[in-house]
Amino acid sequence: MKDFKVKPLTKEQILISVDRLTRFKNTEDKYLRVFKDIINSNLIYPKFKRQELDEMNYKKLTEIASFVFNSSLCSEDYDYKINNKLAAYENSVFKLDKNAQALLNNTFNYKAVISFINDASPLNLKWLKALSQVEDMVSARMLHALRFPVEKLVICEGITEETLLPEFAKYLDYDFDKFGVYVLSAGGKNQVVKTFYKLAETVKLPIFVLLDNDAVANCEEIKPRLRSSDKIYLLKNGEFEDILPKRLVEKTLHYATENISVPVFDEIETGH
Repeated sequence: MKDFKVKPLTKEQILISVDRLTRFKNTEDKYLRVFKDIINSNLIYPKFKRQELDEMNYKKLTEIASFVFNSSLCSEDYDYKINNKLAAYENSVFKLDKNAQALLNNTFNYKAVISFINDASPLNLKWLKALSQVEDMVSARMLHALRFPVEKLVICEGITEETLLPEFAKYLDYDFDKFGVYVLSAGGKNQVVKTFYKLAETVKLPIFVLLDNDAVANCEEIKPRLRSSDKIYLLKNGEFEDILPKRLVEKTLHYATENISVPVFDEIETGH
């Protein structure tokens, strides 16, 4: 690739790329997106059309993306231990085919990115930094509440549950981030079913499904597909929001989402 010409990724682009690669998302989907974006935005010559990237052999795509990424870092200090740990983690979470393995077999110089990660970085990036410093990632997760490596999934209907469940758990001395529990809001009871079906086919982790009391039919749809490690719980009465007074739910949601989005509190109904 000596004739390749590269426009270096900015520090922001590097962090965004690494952030996307270490989120809890389908391995093949996230790696393909990041690799193609890097090549499309930062490889000046040769220039590939999007269709060419879509049709490109995964091994070649990985090699080009790695070259462009590493050319942006100005560092010859390579250490592929982090790459190996990331590959092992993705394989422990997802059921991956040989195409996904080709994407994981990249030479991104993660070691050179570590200095960009600070206390304000998201948990997945802090976890990446920890990968360079310790061998026992579970102990590191417990000590620093890193959430990663993820070991359990919770699928719920909406942002209220996603926000409040971890807080409720803390009152019971169970920190989701310490124990690797990842909460995923599906966006409604019908989407919970679709999300569970997809994850049950693609992940190796146990899944806990939480549904409001009005989702009886959805619960029955899921039950036949539950694996031995999965659990489902239907609230005995009402909706999740009914558990606490409306003002407390509003206050907690506002605190958790004030820098993300504005929740529509008028849509929160409760009998209390």
